[in-house]
Amino acid sequence: MTTALTDAVTAQRIADQRRAARALLRKPLLRADGAEGVAFVLVTRHLRELREWFDRETGWRLVVNSEVARLVKTVPGTADHTHPALDRHRKIAFSRRRYVVTCLALAVLERADSQITLGRLAEHIVAAAADPGLVDAGVAFTLGSRDERGDLVAAARLLLELGVLTRVAGEEQAFVDNTGDVLYDVRRRITSALLTTTRGPSMVSADSIEDRLDGITAELPAATDEQRNRRIRFRLTRILLDEPVLYYDTLAEPELAYFTRQRSAICGRIQAFTGLVAETRAEGIAMVDPADDLTDVRMPEIGTDGHVTLLVAEWLSRDIGTCVPVADLRGKVARIAADHVRRRVWKRASAEDGAEAELVETAIRKLEALRLVQRSVDGVRPLPAISRYALAEPTVSGSRSAGANR
Repeated sequence: MTTALTDAVTAQRIADQRRAARALLRKPLLRADGAEGVAFVLVTRHLRELREWFDRETGWRLVVNSEVARLVKTVPGTADHTHPALDRHRKIAFSRRRYVVTCLALAVLERADSQITLGRLAEHIVAAAADPGLVDAGVAFTLGSRDERGDLVAAARLLLELGVLTRVAGEEQAFVDNTGDVLYDVRRRITSALLTTTRGPSMVSADSIEDRLDGITAELPAATDEQRNRRIRFRLTRILLDEPVLYYDTLAEPELAYFTRQRSAICGRIQAFTGLVAETRAEGIAMVDPADDLTDVRMPEIGTDGHVTLLVAEWLSRDIGTCVPVADLRGKVARIAADHVRRRVWKRASAEDGAEAELVETAIRKLEALRLVQRSVDGVRPLPAISRYALAEPTVSGSRSAGANR
């Protein structure tokens, strides 16, 4: 009986540790309050094991204080544009100006009092945006229009979502309408936990944004074979945890050689720690989530956009390795739109002239984020993993009576 009890306690501890790890992978910044409180408690309870695993397998630091748990992740690359910040109210990606406003807001909040109004925050941002360097870069923010107030509110709502701000009184929409203001508490500990670069941005001098991103994320070169192998393991594990698919042809020769030898061990450790399951194909490997809650881009999804995306994926799965013109995809969607609207499968606006362009664009964005397609100047190139959405001929395993007997 003692052994059974010990086994049950051990199993529960492992399950709780896995839940904590998955919570950090799903949202690398967990607040102690609100909806994330339970996950935060699990992280603090299993802090030693979590820190050891992430440090050993990924090189990511796990920082925890009384208000926040922060997994300091390092992205596999800095050129990915497929997971932008989103305006949750309108479900659109942040524009360049919104990113600038968000960064300026963080700079202001770093020096602000413990409370600030949205109007006061706006004044400081307008003053900061007048910097000659930003003006020369084409940044203009004067708060003189409703669109600019909307940009500021979108940035504020993102900071609310992250926990940098807590609303005390007022509503953001009133500020957009120019009829009211909002009062916030500023949470400095969460603000200080946001930055995940290896070097401070002010320490890097570069002429282009690409060089600056490389500079703030660069790591010291490995000096020994052991360090080089550890760096390779870090990079491979980060890709498997962070990316939908790891394609072998994207790896450098030393990385591919190492992964060929260590694939089972690396995937086994990830599966034991997170519950993700390796799906291996000739072209690459993906860590599939049976629980389907570790992704911000799901497929398939219900609704018109989800159905169109699934159809586009099925069409493209027939042309892996070739470049498919976007116009061809738009034409296919346009030809079936009226019928799908008539059968109430798609929303009514889908049959309007020109609607196919936005439907196809939404589908391509999602497929690109899932590493199922690659854009080019001439169109879209399907990648091998999209073959999982190909339609296969139905097969019959046996007669009806045989099935009934099983």
